[in-house]
Amino acid sequence: MSQFNRFLPLACAIALALLGPLLSPYVSDFIVKVMILSIFALSLELLVGMTGLVSLGHAAFYGIGAYATVLGSGAEGGSIAWLLPLAMGSAAAYALVVGALSLRTRGVYFIMVTLAFAQMAFFVFHDTKLGGGSDGIYMYVRPALGALDMENRSVQFYFVLAALVFTFGLLALIRRSRFGAALAGIRVNEQRMRAAGFPVYGYKLAAFVIAGALAGLAGFLLAARDGVVNPELLAWHNSGEVLLMIILGGLGHLRGAVIGAVAFTLLKELLSTHAVVGPLADHWQLTLGLSIIAFVALLPKGIIGIAARLSPRAAT
Repeated sequence: MSQFNRFLPLACAIALALLGPLLSPYVSDFIVKVMILSIFALSLELLVGMTGLVSLGHAAFYGIGAYATVLGSGAEGGSIAWLLPLAMGSAAAYALVVGALSLRTRGVYFIMVTLAFAQMAFFVFHDTKLGGGSDGIYMYVRPALGALDMENRSVQFYFVLAALVFTFGLLALIRRSRFGAALAGIRVNEQRMRAAGFPVYGYKLAAFVIAGALAGLAGFLLAARDGVVNPELLAWHNSGEVLLMIILGGLGHLRGAVIGAVAFTLLKELLSTHAVVGPLADHWQLTLGLSIIAFVALLPKGIIGIAARLSPRAAT
């Protein structure tokens, strides 16, 4: 991998930091949304791309992190210092329970069990007063910590950017660690890793919990940005969308998860805008589906595969 590609993510982060004050409120808010979804996609990349565990219930941890933030803030608001650990801890705790049970299954059974647990969490918030029912609940005062007040758009922008850099850096470190090498071995040949004496179940459970905590981080940021949460955050289609993001960007690549989140969000935004596609905007789900099919058919290795075609050393 060239030095240019090694430092490209950092260069992009620095560019965003420098451009932040120059962006319009709409563009800034859109970039914040994309960065939050990038964190969400990176959390799933740890499971699917790095460990080989395809989950259809990842949105549960995303939603639990968001709900924990709003419920924990109360009417008086709360501090980032404890709301952020609460969101990540709640998501990680549920991930521990789900992972401890679902990781005893494999293949399509694992997919179905994770989906079932996500639907259980969805109906807890949808059908009880705990989460305000189908209407969701509002956050009266956004989290703050001294000068870090999430009511401020600039603070939101740079806080989310810092969280994205942290998540990307953490997963890059994990990928290059012995733990990451073990996860890669499990993805390639789980039976061989087990025969070699590796505690495969423990490694997979650890990856599952870390991924859940990072999804909870994305949920915290979403709640702090929007000031409202609803049960749809935990719905199965959100798990499907984030899975599409990492496939669209390119499985097995951290940059692919971010690229996929950017591309998927841009596609949704453009295809649902009348000024861009005219009357087709009323049927954006159809055009989005056709676009995804075209991307997968033409780029089986994802968007990042374009760079790999141009230079075998470009993809990481």
